Amino acid sequence: MKIKLLFLSLTFLISVSGYSQATLAPERLASAMANRIISETPYTFVNTKTKETYKSLKGVPFSMDVKVQNEYNDWHYTNGVLNIALLELAEKTKDKKYEEYVLKNMNFIFDKDNLDYFKKQYDKAFAENGWRGVRKLSWHMIFRNKRLDDNGPMGASLIELQIRKPNKAFLDYINTTEEHLMQAEPRLQDGTIARIWPHENTIWADDLFMGLSFLCRMGKMTGDVKYFDDAANQVLNYNKYLWHPGKEIYYHCYHTDIKEHGVAHWSRANGWMLMAQADLLTMLPENHPKRDALIANFNQQVKGILQYQGKNGLWHQILDKTDSYEEITGTAMFVFGIARGVREGWINKDYIYAAEQGLKGMMTKMTDKGDVTAICVGTGIMPSLTFYYNRKTQENAPMGEGPVLRALIEMSYAVKYSEISADDQYDKIIVKK
Repeated sequence: MKIKLLFLSLTFLISVSGYSQATLAPERLASAMANRIISETPYTFVNTKTKETYKSLKGVPFSMDVKVQNEYNDWHYTNGVLNIALLELAEKTKDKKYEEYVLKNMNFIFDKDNLDYFKKQYDKAFAENGWRGVRKLSWHMIFRNKRLDDNGPMGASLIELQIRKPNKAFLDYINTTEEHLMQAEPRLQDGTIARIWPHENTIWADDLFMGLSFLCRMGKMTGDVKYFDDAANQVLNYNKYLWHPGKEIYYHCYHTDIKEHGVAHWSRANGWMLMAQADLLTMLPENHPKRDALIANFNQQVKGILQYQGKNGLWHQILDKTDSYEEITGTAMFVFGIARGVREGWINKDYIYAAEQGLKGMMTKMTDKGDVTAICVGTGIMPSLTFYYNRKTQENAPMGEGPVLRALIEMSYAVKYSEISADDQYDKIIVKK
C-alpha cells in the first residue's frame, strides 16, 4: 500500500511539473494558446434550468434562465484585451483565422436576435431590481454602458476590427462608447478619469488602460488629435496622483476625497499602467507636443518595476511584498511593455534582458498546449493588504490570456540581449606614453 501511494505521489508530482513548464518559442506558444481558445469557444447559449442549448436565440421562448454558455463569448473587458491580442497575432503570423475568430465572436454578439433577447432580459431585470438586478445577466455590460469596464477595451477591440472589417453595428457601438467616454465618464476638474466608488472620485490605476485602450485607437481610426491629447493628459495626471517617488512604482488607487492612497502596489494595476502607455506611444503622432514627456514617464516606470522582479523572473502579486505569490498577468504586462519599449527605442535596449527573464518565469506557469496558470482573479480596491494577498488564482481565463498573448507576441519580435565582450575590448587598453 505504501509503495502504491508513493507511486501515485510521484506520478502527481511529475504531472504537475510537466503541466507547469512550457518550452516552445514565443510565437509558437502564442499560436498554441490561441488555437486552444478557438477550440474551446462554442458559440452557444444554454438554459441553465432545462440544460437546453441553442446556437441562435431566434424563436427561443423567453426565459431569464438563458445565458451565453462560455466566457469567451461573453462581453467583458478581459475579452477586449484578448481580442486585441488575437488581432496582433494575426498580423504577426499572417494567419487570418485569428482575425476571423474575433469577427465571428462579434458577429455572434451583434446578431439582432441574440442581442434583442438579452436586451429584453436586461430591461425586465432592471425594472424589477435596478442596477443590482442586471449584474449576473449575459452581455449586461453592453446595455449598462456606465463604466469603462463596460465599454473601454471591448470598444477598443471593435475599433481594431472596424478598421479591418467595417460594419455599421460595430461603428454604432464605437460611437456610443465615444459619447460615454468624452461626455459622461466621471472625471476630476482637471479632466482625470476617476470612478465614483469606493469613494467619490477614486482614481484607479486600472482605468488608465480601460480608457486609453479606446482613446488612442479612436485617434488612430479618426486622425483626430483630441483623443491623443486626452490620453496624454491622463498618463501624466495618473502619474501625478499615483506615483510613489520612494518606491518608484504606482499605488493601486488614490482617494481624492480624503487625499489618501490605497494600501497596495498591486502588480496588475502597475501592469495596466505600463501597457496603456505602450499602446499610446505606439499610436501617438511623432510630432505630438507631449511625446517626450510621455517617453520620460514610460522610462520612469520601467526603471521602477525592474527593481521588483523576482529571482524566477516573475513579479509578485504585491510588487514590494516578496511573500505574496508570483503572478502572471502583471508579469506579462511588464514583459510586453519592456519588449515594446526596446523595439521602439523608447528605453535602454539592455532592458530586454529583464523581459527575457520574465518570459522564462511566465513559461513555468504555462504548458506547450497553451494552458496558463497563476492568473489573479478580478480584483477591486480594498483598504487592507490581506485582500490582495488572498486573491485566488485561476487557469485559462481571459483575465490573463490577453496580456500573456500580447507578451508572447511582442517577445517574438525581440532581439536577444547582447553586450560588448570584454575579450573584444582588451586591445583598446594600452599604456599611454
